[in-house]
Formats: sequence, structure tokens, C-alpha cells
Amino acid sequence: MDHLPIFLDVNDKLVVVDGGGTVAARRVERALSAGANVTVFDPKLSDEFLAMADHARLTHVARAPVDGDFDGCVVAYGAAEDDARDAALHRMASAAGALVNVADVGRYCDFITPSIVDRSPLVVAISSGGTAPVIARILRARIESLLPARYGRLAGFVGQFRDAVTNALKSSRARRRFWERSIEGPVGDFFLSGNPHKAKGQLFADLETAAADQSGASGGEVYLVGAGPGDPDLLTFRALRLMQRADVVLYDRLVSDEVIALIRRDAERIFVGKQMGNHAMRQEDISQTMVDLAQAGKRVLRLKGGDPFVFGRGGEEIELLAEKGVPFQVVPGITAASGCSTYAGIPLTHRDYAQSCLFTTAYGKDGELGLDWDALLRPTQTVAIYMGLSSLRRLAQQFELHGADLNTPAAIIDNGTRDNQSVTIGTVGDLQTKATEAGLKGPSMIIIGDVVKLHGKLEWFKAQANAHHRMSLQAQDTL
Repeated sequence: MDHLPIFLDVNDKLVVVDGGGTVAARRVERALSAGANVTVFDPKLSDEFLAMADHARLTHVARAPVDGDFDGCVVAYGAAEDDARDAALHRMASAAGALVNVADVGRYCDFITPSIVDRSPLVVAISSGGTAPVIARILRARIESLLPARYGRLAGFVGQFRDAVTNALKSSRARRRFWERSIEGPVGDFFLSGNPHKAKGQLFADLETAAADQSGASGGEVYLVGAGPGDPDLLTFRALRLMQRADVVLYDRLVSDEVIALIRRDAERIFVGKQMGNHAMRQEDISQTMVDLAQAGKRVLRLKGGDPFVFGRGGEEIELLAEKGVPFQVVPGITAASGCSTYAGIPLTHRDYAQSCLFTTAYGKDGELGLDWDALLRPTQTVAIYMGLSSLRRLAQQFELHGADLNTPAAIIDNGTRDNQSVTIGTVGDLQTKATEAGLKGPSMIIIGDVVKLHGKLEWFKAQANAHHRMSLQAQDTL
């Protein structure tokens, strides 16, 4: 982050605004709504101020500010659009210890004024760090449409009972869980449906139950969540919601950094990734760790790349949970074959090329698999091979041994759906050589079949990325 986001208490404190135009009016409006005492300096105020002119906490001074005008000031806004006057305001306000913001003049800004979605007491502030305020305004408009006004009233409602909950529940974890259950459960439902009296009754009933079990051990559960192949935009809403709820996260090597960044900030994170010959934690230990954490009352997120039930060992990991009676839920993710092939412009099925698709993996529990090569070699079929990068030579040998045409089109999608995605096109016979030349490291998905011929025509992700890159370079050239 380039700036530290904070919410500043200016209630009953002095805020100075220099300028009488539209920008100044917006600064005054925000400061008054936050409870500040506002003094505006300008010979003549614009029509934008008419609606606020009689406000009890607004004072108009028909001149430019001088040194003594900033005594006790906490925030000073410059909106005079005059460089000499802006410089003077910055000097005087800074000397008085105030935070200064001069519109569109970065060197005179101690902070950035964000775009605001006001659902008081719920407030959302959005900033682009001053680089692209239009993007911040667009996002604000989207959030405005997604966040009904009643959520602000819900925040005010539950805020009335904060002291009662703090007194009843001694640990911060117990309080956090109580509020999550209340807001996302019956209490929130009753209030949002227009029944605050019933919501209050439910809240105190839930609080009595929570107070009787301060340990929270009975609340442990496990979320087995598919994180998809890498692009965070491919996460499901449910996955994101559970990622924000978990106390502890066990995550794999294939989960992208962008997805990891969406986990709740204060959640404990445990890396349990595996690759050939290097396991951070044995499979049996992963399952036992989830049991132990859940039985200790933790909400455990098991975050896996792709889909947990498609070559993700998800079934193995929850077997022990089921045996021990630990509550769990499974959230599917976009599996690598689907995500990577889509981003490479290679449809897994197509009426003219493939009427079926087979998913397989080059490795099993005890190493390389004895695959059913006859099943893999059926005509008009696409084969998607997981974890096959290091087995390319063996795959080609076995295909040849079982009568496959070594000229069958094949592709390797490396780091599929991610910004550094690459697609290597070849044939069954030469794909291993091309992978070596390209220096591919994985994670990779191998696609074999005539559908690969469509890559050049249907590839959209690289074209989109190139277009964005060209636009960025053009924008830099105009600056």
C-alpha cells in the first residue's frame, strides 16, 4: 500500500476549507456529515453551498486564511485552485499541526480523500492512491448498488449490544464468532426483514447460549475449498465467504498468491504443499491436523488448488473428519483441465473434433500410474493429463507403443489462468522436446487431441493481455 487507510474522528473539531467552488463544497459536505466544525474561506461561495449555508457548524469567512485561522485545526483542505494560495495554506496548516489535502496537488497532500459509500455507521472508503480516481468512483458506484441502506441500519442495531456481548463473552474469538453467527444468521435475517423486536430477542437467546460455552470447542469445523487454477476471479462466492471466516488455513503449493491474499488477515496460515520428493507435511498428518484443530474449536480452511475432488485428494482428507465426527463442508472449485484449457482457447469438446473428454493423472499414490492406454487412445476424444510435465517422455513412449499417431496435436498450458500463463503447442511426439526448450516448470496441464488445433483461432486470454499492455504503453506515451 502507498497510503495507510484510517478513519479519523473529527467530531466537534475544526476543519478548514479554502475555496468556494464545487470541490470545496464536497469537502465541506463530508466534514459536516462527520460532525466537524467547518470554516470556509473564500470571498464568494458558489451555488453548491446554498443547501449548507445555514448549517450551525459551518462558518463562512469572506477572505483568504491567515496563520491564526489554523489554531486547533485537525484537517485543512485546499480547493482554491490557485497555486500561491494553496502553497500558503499548506505552509500555515502544517505549521499548526493539521493534516493537509490540496485538491490535485500531490506535493501538498498528507492524505488522499477517498470515494465514499455512506451507510452510516457502516462506511466504505475506496482509493486508488491518487493515480486513478475515476476507477475509485466506478467501484464506489458498483458497491452502492450492492450494499442496500438497510445494512447501515443493521450495523447501528447490533452496535447497541456491543457492551452486553463484551461483558458476556470474555475471549475475542468467542465474540467474533457470536457476531458472525448473529449477523449472517437469524438475527440479521429478522432485522433485515423488518422485525427488530424479534431480532433483539434472538440475539439475547444466542448470547445466553454462547456465554454457557465460553470454550468455543464445540464450534470447530472444516471447510474443504477449491481455489481454482490460479486466477482469483474464478473463486466462487461461497469460497470467498469461508476464506474470510476461517481461524486457521492449510494451503497447497498450487494456490496462487493472489488467492492467498484474500484470506482473512488475522487467520493463522500453515503451508502443507506437496511436490515430487518434497512434502511439507505427509497426507496422513494433514488430515490429523485438521481433526485436532477442529476439535480445539477452530474453524479450519483447507484450501486446495483446482477442485478438491478432481485429483486433489479431497476425498482422502475428509475421510478422517467423517470418522471422527468433525463437521465439514466441501466447496468445489474450477478444476485445472477446464480453467487452463479455457484460458488457452482450447475447448475440451467440440462437435467437429471431440465428443468426449477424459481426465487422468500421470501419478498416483505410489508413483507413476499403469494407465489404461487403450481408453486414452479412442478417436474423437480429448485427453487432459494432470501432473504430467515430468512424465512427457514416458507418455510419448507409451502412446507410440500402443499405436497412437505421434502427430496427434498436443499442448502444455503452464501456469494456466495466471498472468504468466504460457501455451506450448506441439504433437505427442515432440511435446517433451518443446517443453524442455521452453524451460517449463509448472504447474502444467497437458491437453491431447484435435481440439488443440483451435488454439490459434480461439486464444483470447493472451490477446486480451496484449491489448491491455498496448493500452498501458499508449497511456504512458501521452503523459
